[in-house]
Amino acid sequence: MAGLVQDCFSIGSTVACITCYNQNIEGEVLAFDQQTKMLILKCSSISNSSKLNDVFIVNLALCSDVQVKKEVNSIPDPPQSLNLQRLSTRVRNQVEQKKRQVSALAAGVSQEGQTLFLAIARTINQVSWDGPNIVVFQDVTIAPPYKVENVKGSPDSRQLTYVKKIVEKHVNDQAASSNANMPSSSPSNAASTTTISAK
Repeated sequence: MAGLVQDCFSIGSTVACITCYNQNIEGEVLAFDQQTKMLILKCSSISNSSKLNDVFIVNLALCSDVQVKKEVNSIPDPPQSLNLQRLSTRVRNQVEQKKRQVSALAAGVSQEGQTLFLAIARTINQVSWDGPNIVVFQDVTIAPPYKVENVKGSPDSRQLTYVKKIVEKHVNDQAASSNANMPSSSPSNAASTTTISAK
């Protein structure tokens, strides 16, 4: 089933092949491992977006009709070095965020509480759950239903004031986005709503 596989494909070359699922793939070579016959191709996006690419990892041992459409003989620029410390910090932060989300789900916290928690966690690292309560800076607590009046802490604390501002902004943003998603009412509906709410 395997087609004739070259010993090496140059990075940047254009290669086409037919997979074992009869899928035609053509793209630019990003990497090739000769030992495993694995080829990584960058192809045009299926969504036809010029800013996006699809990346295929192809096992050439399971492909047929492998063709080099355009050979690149120039030496590619060396890849940029990776900042491993930054990457490990990013991974650690993502894992911590996912753990906090899981703990919120396990505690049976409402959707409002979860979205507020994530909004706070974007700017403050010291945020955790204590049952259904959000604890910020270890001394400010936000209880359900997670409104400004539910924020408790030391009255003279700057942290309390700061957390209240975050909660207030979050509540206002949520209200604005829910109002934007609601269909506008006609004048007759507005009048009847006013009459009903006045009772």
